[in-house]
Amino acid sequence: MHTARFTLDPAFTVGEVNPRLFGSFVEHLGRCVYTGIFEPDHPTADDAGLRQDVLDLVRELGVTAIRYPGGNFVSGYKWEDSVGPVEDRPRRLDLAWRTTESNRFGLSEYIAFLRKIGPQAEPMMAVNLGTRGVAEAIELQEYANHPSGTALSDLRRSHGDKDPFGIRLWCLGNEMDGPWQTGHKTAEEYGRIAAETARAMRQIDPSVELVACGSSGQAMETFAEWEATVLKETYDLVDYISLHAYYEPLDGDVDSFLASAVDMESFIDNVVATCDHIGARLKSKKKIDLSFDEWNVWYLSRTEAQVSALDWPEAPRLLEDNYSVTDAVVFGSLLIALLRHADRVTVACLAQLVNVIAPIMTEPGGPAWRQTTFFPFAQASKYGRGQVLDVRVDSPTYETKKYGEADLLHATAVRAEDGTVTVFAVNRSRTEPLPLEVALNGLDLTRVVEHSALADADPDARNTLDEPERVAPHPAEGTALTEGVLTAVLEPLSWNVIRLA
Repeated sequence: MHTARFTLDPAFTVGEVNPRLFGSFVEHLGRCVYTGIFEPDHPTADDAGLRQDVLDLVRELGVTAIRYPGGNFVSGYKWEDSVGPVEDRPRRLDLAWRTTESNRFGLSEYIAFLRKIGPQAEPMMAVNLGTRGVAEAIELQEYANHPSGTALSDLRRSHGDKDPFGIRLWCLGNEMDGPWQTGHKTAEEYGRIAAETARAMRQIDPSVELVACGSSGQAMETFAEWEATVLKETYDLVDYISLHAYYEPLDGDVDSFLASAVDMESFIDNVVATCDHIGARLKSKKKIDLSFDEWNVWYLSRTEAQVSALDWPEAPRLLEDNYSVTDAVVFGSLLIALLRHADRVTVACLAQLVNVIAPIMTEPGGPAWRQTTFFPFAQASKYGRGQVLDVRVDSPTYETKKYGEADLLHATAVRAEDGTVTVFAVNRSRTEPLPLEVALNGLDLTRVVEHSALADADPDARNTLDEPERVAPHPAEGTALTEGVLTAVLEPLSWNVIRLA
């Protein structure tokens, strides 16, 4: 067995982790909202119809910013439909997912949901720049955020929400580069409307934080050119540009799937290069940060057939991927990729939160449970706060069809304010354990607090309604810290969290 190695030194850091890196995403898609977070007839429902069993799991998951209401859904969204007395709200066809939207859960309910999660849950609102534009965006902003004394702010108050919602983080549309998007635009068209919307929103409140649409994936034909064109119009008006990426094993190529983070890190690096190129051309000292506001493992190849077969149902079972141990290891590797770029990726949203390609699953009228992907996210959110240390691995490699030679070890480390360090590591080998050796320079660490591993003899093991606790992290044996050197053995196909103090 060849040993993987790296060195940790507090003099060499990547950057501070922004809590928004542990965001999530709620879209009106499938059962994410209805019978997911909102089910008034459920035995655990509170007086607002929110499932308290789900709220408990959301708090345990540790999510921060929650993006809403889409996703593709937002490009046909009329925010006015989602406010006021529920009995007066109209039912609408949702073109994005061929379903019917009842609007029983709307803007006020979303804000109430966030407030019940706790102060760490921040709204991240998307405006419709597909079928709507500047006027509707600033009307929504006025309704949501202005204290009182205007028609729209007083309308909010008349609906029972005396206090403003205080939404600071706004997405200027969603995936406008995608031909599938209602109101799809060229980069020139989108850049113009995004700039106009940003100017108007900043006239109301100069302190808003705005996310421009980047590419829906690195494989898009317009990738990089899209970002460059959009940023030429919006560079001084926005704070972030978005990235979206989903991964699945195609044609049975599990080895490439396990190296998905190679593509994610390349995507991030290329978007950073494009942003900085435009900044240099504009002679600007400003740096555009990245909002990776959709990411996950998603068996996307199954989706088109599912959606095309729908005949406008309400909240159908849709995109309810059931995740295996293999999926969870890839998922953990994607989290590592985000942390390794914490200097520029300062917002990220796991898509989605409940039922729809989600870490939390529910049964209508029944229980809620944790998917395998729940555990890496919860651990990263809990222990991945602080300074990301610069990790450069010396690792055995393996060959992949899609990405060429890839390291078997994918790792990062975060140093908390109290000086403790957490190492996050994935062993991509499906068959062999991986010895790990970490040299600790300038770190006052003397013991291993915990080594938790997510792995299983069955790489296809998963949590289900019938077996909701089949997979969970377990303690790893033999990990030691001696004379400034951490030694461990990472099980085959495993996600690992090693805490040092």
